[in-house]
Amino acid sequence: MPQVTAGRLSEDLLRRLDEALQPVDAALAQRYSGGGGSRQPVHTVYVPADVATPATPASWGRRALDLLASHAGSPEELARATGMDEAVVADAYPLLLAKLADQPVEDLRLDLEDGYGAHPDAEEDAAALAVGATLAALPTQPAAPVLAGVRVRSMEGLTRRRGLRSLDLVLSGLCAAAQDGAALPQRFVVTLAKVSVPAQASAFAQACSQLESAYGLPPGWVGVELQIEVPAAVVAADGTAALAAMVGAADGRCTGLHFGTYDFTAACGVPAALQSLEHPLADHAKAVMCLAAAGTGVQVSDGSTNVLPEGDRQQVHAAWRLHTRLVRRALERGLPQGWDLHPGHLVTRHLVTLAFYRELAPASVARLRDYVAGTGDAGVLDEPATAQAMATTLTRGIACGALDEAQVCADAGVTPQWLAAMAGRRVA
Repeated sequence: MPQVTAGRLSEDLLRRLDEALQPVDAALAQRYSGGGGSRQPVHTVYVPADVATPATPASWGRRALDLLASHAGSPEELARATGMDEAVVADAYPLLLAKLADQPVEDLRLDLEDGYGAHPDAEEDAAALAVGATLAALPTQPAAPVLAGVRVRSMEGLTRRRGLRSLDLVLSGLCAAAQDGAALPQRFVVTLAKVSVPAQASAFAQACSQLESAYGLPPGWVGVELQIEVPAAVVAADGTAALAAMVGAADGRCTGLHFGTYDFTAACGVPAALQSLEHPLADHAKAVMCLAAAGTGVQVSDGSTNVLPEGDRQQVHAAWRLHTRLVRRALERGLPQGWDLHPGHLVTRHLVTLAFYRELAPASVARLRDYVAGTGDAGVLDEPATAQAMATTLTRGIACGALDEAQVCADAGVTPQWLAAMAGRRVA
């Protein structure tokens, strides 16, 4: 066998391959950018447009604290109510109280769709204008959310014009408030309900572009969340997974995919008594959502439960125990965000989320420190992808208030910039 002294691939072939795949490289880099760097909220709170005010987030926080004081006034009682470990609850309890006081709602969505219901056009026009003014006032309020926006009706024939008109008027109200001195929010998002085909996402993106131009808003300022509550959005008529095409059809505007529990499971024929975030059909849809969004920077959100913590102590505890399990289940499945429909849900949403990231932090910090130093325990070899996962866990824990950034970075031997860059790295 002859001695190998050099490679056999010619420079001409390598050059031709580079030229042929350059457009592919560019398309992959654009589509799978790794992440936009935007903080993902731990939940989205939906409030009907006609009852929402700039004080809604603070009001929800006070109501959550009142419910907590009435039905579980100590860490021991809250542990019994939720079924969580008493030491875990005691560790997170001070952070929970602070969260409910300072930032109870991370993401607020003012609803002009199902939660708002059917109203005469004149009433919805007025509500949409009021929503714009409310959104403009939110950033200056106590307990202001990280993100806020509106949900509008679908692009199907019966609701298309109504939904687009409502969005138009929301932006009109928002810009009118800005002319009066209010600052435009840095991030604005509109949730498009019941998307079923990519063409609807494309058409909606075109409308958003024209509205930005008409109101003098920066191009791309209107972010779009696609609400996945129609089975055709998951499995198209030709048998393909439509979700990936929908993300692309939104022309770079898609910031999130949100699951609609009850519309989706009802459309699949699931009996009302069995509709749940835990139903296998719901799990399948959310798995496809995660796969379609992976690496794109599009954030995926779980849906909601309609079991509310209301009534007597036993009923409230039962609802909290259910919500505790659902939130923990979603976090374990890579869904760090969900919907909350009642102030009482904030108690268990934040408790479980805070506890989850505090539980994972020690091992994540230690392994990340070993990864950076090039050391580690025998039998474990962490790759860059695993380091990215650990960095993502820590950055999410820091963002929601579960962890202290300075302490995490000091213990891991990294800078905040390194941690953020590792969490948002593009997988190549």
